[in-house]
Amino acid sequence: MPRKRSLILAAAATTAALATAWIALPASAAAPTAGVRTVSDWGTGWQAEVTISNTGASAMTSWKVEFDLPAGASIGSFWEADMTASGSHRTFTNRAWNGAIPVGGKVTFGFVGTGGRPLNCLLNGAPCGGGAVATTAPATTAPATAVPTRTATTAPTTTAPSTGAPTKAPTTASATAPSSSRPADPANPVKAEGLLPVTIKNESGRNEDVHVYVLGTNLTTGKLGYADRAGKFTAWTGGGAVPVPAPDVAIAGPGNGGSTTIQIPENLSGRIYFSFGDKLDFRLTTDGLVQPAPWAGGDPNHDILFDWSEFTLNDSGLWLNSSQVDMFAVPHVVSVTGAAGRTIRTGEVKTNGRQKVIDAIKADPAFAKSVVTRADGTVLRVLAPGKAADAGLMSPTYLDSYIASAWSSYASKTLTVVPFADQPGVKFSGRTNGDVLSFTDTTGKTVASFTKPSTANVWGCDGALGAPNDQVVGPIARTLCAALQRTTLGRLDTQPSGTAADFYQGDPANVYAREIHRNMVDGKAYAFAFDDVQNQESLVHDGDPQAAGIILSPF
Repeated sequence: MPRKRSLILAAAATTAALATAWIALPASAAAPTAGVRTVSDWGTGWQAEVTISNTGASAMTSWKVEFDLPAGASIGSFWEADMTASGSHRTFTNRAWNGAIPVGGKVTFGFVGTGGRPLNCLLNGAPCGGGAVATTAPATTAPATAVPTRTATTAPTTTAPSTGAPTKAPTTASATAPSSSRPADPANPVKAEGLLPVTIKNESGRNEDVHVYVLGTNLTTGKLGYADRAGKFTAWTGGGAVPVPAPDVAIAGPGNGGSTTIQIPENLSGRIYFSFGDKLDFRLTTDGLVQPAPWAGGDPNHDILFDWSEFTLNDSGLWLNSSQVDMFAVPHVVSVTGAAGRTIRTGEVKTNGRQKVIDAIKADPAFAKSVVTRADGTVLRVLAPGKAADAGLMSPTYLDSYIASAWSSYASKTLTVVPFADQPGVKFSGRTNGDVLSFTDTTGKTVASFTKPSTANVWGCDGALGAPNDQVVGPIARTLCAALQRTTLGRLDTQPSGTAADFYQGDPANVYAREIHRNMVDGKAYAFAFDDVQNQESLVHDGDPQAAGIILSPF
């Protein structure tokens, strides 16, 4: 996947939604048509593609596609077209190289948006259907099921996580993974056919019961479900229009100082949850699973101390990471042991690191309310800034002044994006015109454009920074989001660049990400969706894993 691994949690309804797309109705007379389809939908955003077909009687020399956006919707990045906006109306026009369409020919362009889908489509002033208004109708062919290029740990959703497999190996493969090498633990269970043993060790120092859940998507069948301690996968059944309690699928976890080994079946991608004291509350709907979202009002898991790791296990190996994309709650180490007996690990906090993060966040007036404390005094979690803003616990415009300054700086200078470390010849040059930052490739062709993002877009790496699953727009989008999160955009004019010492030095800064990274032994964390840019993420991978582990760290 463009994020180089599979830990993408999107709504299950997304898959179903992809079977339906906006298409042009049959033309009532010979005339060009425009069809729009949803390429992917990850809950907080979607990618669309427009295909203009010259079904008319003469060649086209130019084209213009217009539509209206429903209230609350927006268009972020776009490509193979120029866009202008007037209120809720959007107009896309051809670029210099794709305006001419011969009879029988086709041209496509695309964009990423949030909220409702476009309405009232017009092609060169006429209905996109060539005489009938375009509408939503069943697609005659299934659209591509590309997955979003980010970890969509947003919430609450009324559907289960749908985790797709990676499309390519991550940059942090076992040879370069952030961790220390150590000999394999001979006490680890032997790997069985079709299963991977994962040993969970409890070094937290806490005496509450620990409950473990293995939830995800069977990559062979696409079914959403859970695995038991022995690694048997069971698809979810039941559910209703009003969410109903899910079956209790908790696995008894280790007591303080103990360990528990569970089995993960191959071709599964999802999350390993662990909670202290109380069991987590999961609900089923007709579409899937309602996952915990303690930043949302009324979530029954609000007062439970819990966290999760994310994983994918398939024929390319194991990807396992700790995640702070939504919150920082239970510090934990993740590890994997390969066939050669080498164990790699990451995610370890420094001594008293959890408390240091909490103290630093409390000391910053803009972030202080994002520390969530239970009535008994237990600090349950620190919310990521996007979740804190959604909950009304910090300003929704916190980054606006920095974004405006960084964005406008490229009206007078060029931003160079070199998104692939192993392909230095692939580079894109960006300049700002008004609120739009457009990029050209090495031939001078405009290949991607981005409207100025909001603070929420930066926190979520979505909306105006939505990244499609391709090799041009998506990689640029993730690079921009990482640079804005780290406040290097505007200061460093080649991206990605700099080192950890250069990150979070702007004002205002992402104090949440800064403090989490600062308090990790190896400096690695997943403090935002594209923290894997420049390999800053807390991820381990091995192509031939024999065992894996999660250590609940002292706190």
